Amino acid sequence: MNGGFHILFVCTGNICRSALAERLARSALGPGSPLSVISAGTRAAPGRPMAERARRELARLGGDAAGFSSRPLTAELVTTADLVLAASSEHRAAVVTMHPLAAARTFTIAEFGALARAVPAENIARHREPVRRAHTLVTETRALRGLVRVDQPDIADPYGGSRRDFRDAARRIAESLATPLRLLKHPPAP
Repeated sequence: MNGGFHILFVCTGNICRSALAERLARSALGPGSPLSVISAGTRAAPGRPMAERARRELARLGGDAAGFSSRPLTAELVTTADLVLAASSEHRAAVVTMHPLAAARTFTIAEFGALARAVPAENIARHREPVRRAHTLVTETRALRGLVRVDQPDIADPYGGSRRDFRDAARRIAESLATPLRLLKHPPAP
């Protein structure tokens, strides 16, 4: 991951929640974005495809699972990420344990979404360059920690669950990412 701004999504197996979040973010940011998005799992086996039910939910939400391959979480991935978004508080703790300096830029997906909704949009929109907007969004959300209530910071693991479990997880991920991705994607009006 060289240059630009690097977002890392983390869950357990990297075949459901983090995979879905990665591909939704990639789809929203579009090709050629200077913001790169990858995912990894705290207990992931390398090279696995996305879970079929996660793939279906992703397609329903307009994302593409083509070419997805799971990867284990490493200290190098955490160190090089500018923003780490974890499926649960447990995953956030695993990331911070792996690289304590990442604590300031590591959130749960739902926490980051709630904090981003409280950031005044003009604070982000005033920056024309996407990488600058991304860094500013991380700084602004970090400043709101402890000031904005996050009712459910964790997204339940749907692995082995019903279609409804996958739909609920996908919905929470999409809702949590909607505001941050909108702030990062759309350049300010001239």
